[in-house]
Amino acid sequence: NWRNGRGATQNIIPLSTGDAKAVGKIIPDLNGKLTGIYFHVPTPSVSATDLTVRLNKGAKYEEVCAAIKEVANGSLKGILGYTDDQVISTDFIGDTHPLIFDATADISLNDNFVKLISWYDNEYGYSNRVVELIKYIAKKDLEK
Repeated sequence: NWRNGRGATQNIIPLSTGDAKAVGKIIPDLNGKLTGIYFHVPTPSVSATDLTVRLNKGAKYEEVCAAIKEVANGSLKGILGYTDDQVISTDFIGDTHPLIFDATADISLNDNFVKLISWYDNEYGYSNRVVELIKYIAKKDLEK
């Protein structure tokens, strides 16, 4: 890719990503419903994701945040983080969550259209997922 080789340590570079397609393979209900672009930003670690969502059922932004906070503290505790602090990328270095929802960085265009921003430590967070996978495989292997 010509863009990627041109001053990658000094520029923001738009690149294609297969992440959206991968989500569709893991969650079949989302297959073909997501697309994405990746921006390489020269930071030591931590990335952000910008998810634009059209809601089938209208909801106030505060309701969207409350629902995300509820699952972050419940069924997805340890997986989905939640913050309403005024944060920047370096605040998440070493965070083990695969995704931390940022309630202060999002916008609601109307009750059916929201932009959701989340952070993740793309090195440390990923490494923790690999360790969890190894533990899961080892546990399943011992159960045989």
